[in-house]
Amino acid sequence: MLKVFLIIGVLGIVVSGVFIGAWTNGQQQRANFHSETSDHRSVRTKVATSSGLVGVVCLAIAASIYFL
Repeated sequence: MLKVFLIIGVLGIVVSGVFIGAWTNGQQQRANFHSETSDHRSVRTKVATSSGLVGVVCLAIAASIYFL
């Protein structure tokens, strides 16, 4: 069970980073910002926030299983 929560947590954080644009340089981030609409940006932010939240919760559950 620990491995399942750990994998889900890491995947959630990675998906969140991809959707929020955490692993792009400044020039690419500016280009992405100016080439998308505000509706696309809000959907991308919602997906990043929800997947990041799922990732953090699953990592917390994995840590509690491991230490308790």
